[in-house]
Amino acid sequence: MTRVLVTRAIPERGLQLLYDAFGKDAVTVAPQDGSMARADLLAAVKGVDALLPMLSDAVNGELMDAAGPQLKVIANYAVGYNNVDVKAATERGIIVTNTPGVLTETTADLAWALLMAAARRIGEGERLTRSGQWAGWGPMQLLGVDVYGKTLGIYGMGRIGQAVARRGLGFGMKVLYTSNRRIDEATEKELNALQVDKDMLLEESDFLSLHMPLTVDTRHCIGAAELAKMKKTAVLVNTARGPVVDEAALAKALQDGVIFAAGLDVFEEEPTIHPELYKCENAVIAPHLGSASLETRSRMAEIAAGNVVRVLRGEEPTTCVNPAVLQG
Repeated sequence: MTRVLVTRAIPERGLQLLYDAFGKDAVTVAPQDGSMARADLLAAVKGVDALLPMLSDAVNGELMDAAGPQLKVIANYAVGYNNVDVKAATERGIIVTNTPGVLTETTADLAWALLMAAARRIGEGERLTRSGQWAGWGPMQLLGVDVYGKTLGIYGMGRIGQAVARRGLGFGMKVLYTSNRRIDEATEKELNALQVDKDMLLEESDFLSLHMPLTVDTRHCIGAAELAKMKKTAVLVNTARGPVVDEAALAKALQDGVIFAAGLDVFEEEPTIHPELYKCENAVIAPHLGSASLETRSRMAEIAAGNVVRVLRGEEPTTCVNPAVLQG
């Protein structure tokens, strides 16, 4: 009998695809509210034909071997897949898939929400109001920085970076960007965007939004030296990957007034957050909500489950990240 392991509950539309294809008895959905303990995951994966893990699950060679040689597909429930050892999967002939495309606009919305909240000190104001200590309007109370007409910096001009830049048009913003590849001239014109080097991006941006992938080169690409180059009125937004920012350096920069504020949705060692960041009133801290809308999470579930169904039926998945396996 076919066996599928889903490491956490996902929206019903995805689960129903698996139930319809293989029957409810063939699908195990881990019951815990949180990541599976490693020992539990190693035990649960034994004998499965398909694994549908979360970004928080470390899917390495050890786990693949624990599953056994019948494991055919790892359908990661995320656009990123740095939690999966793709090389180890390829060596074992296991297809790895992800869920790209569908979360572009949703993540861009969240990046913009963090940008606005950090700029206008919404987190601080909300905490003050809820505390019952708010004494009323004051001319110098919780002064933030304006967004309209400022310079928006985009570090990593892929789909999400472009979607964030596009939102800046409604605020009359000039867009600077740093990326491995220049976008086409027509898109630059549409977004009022200019490609610059990293130093200029840091020095000129009023708002710097991070959208690069996590690689050896981008790990801690925003550290103490980079933060020191930014404006004291600048706001940093990270919806990319936690380790692209040195959290200790960021906390110190926020505490020392090196930059004005930060909006963070991802962290170096999730769910652990550097303790000094908790002390930063000028940090808006969200619990990895980038794709957290009903519509997007349901679509992600459909893509991941659909890839499982296709692979186990002998068909090609729609979003394979190691196509060499498909070529035999």
